[in-house]
This record gives sequence, structure tokens and C-alpha cells, in this order.
Amino acid sequence: MATFELYRRSTIGMCLTETLDEMVSSSTLSPELAIQVLVQFDKSMIEALESQVKSKVSIKGHLHTYRFCDNVWTFILQDALFKNEDTQENVGRVKIVACDSKLLSQ
Repeated sequence: MATFELYRRSTIGMCLTETLDEMVSSSTLSPELAIQVLVQFDKSMIEALESQVKSKVSIKGHLHTYRFCDNVWTFILQDALFKNEDTQENVGRVKIVACDSKLLSQ
């Protein structure tokens, strides 16, 4: 099963990576095991988002830039408005990265 490494750049992913780096530097963890932990993190994030997130959000904004490369869409929006059933939030600038989940099962 292939995985995308998108969630490693999230706050929790960056904290995990920093912690693993510290553990490897102090010889508490081998580099190979640290890589296995990151791969498992990627898989777990995908599974959790697929099975546990049920809410939907609509997004409106001004499209500044878009790109499609290696089956990955990247959108940069300005003055975006995020709405769900309870709240709405204005964001000055947002980057959205979208991948085809069907590619993960190949």
C-alpha cells in the first residue's frame, strides 16, 4: 500500500518528526524504526480521516494559484470562507492539497 506523506507537515506530524529526530540523535531509536513509525503515521492518519470524519465543509474564495502534478492538486485561495453546519470562518490565505485516495490502494 502506497501512502502520501501529506500529514507529516501538519502540526502533529511535525512534532512527531522532531521527536523521532531527537530519539535517533540520542541513539534511543534506530533510523529504520523511526522511518517505520512515520510510515505507520501516514497510514493511520488516512484511515482515521476516512473512518472518523463525517462533517462536510464548503469553501468559497478567490483562486490565486492552482497546480496539478503527479496526481496531486494544489490550490491557493485568498479571502476564503469556510462554512459547515454550525460555524463559518474567514481565512486570508489557505493552501489546499488534494490527492486521489484511490491511488493509495494500488
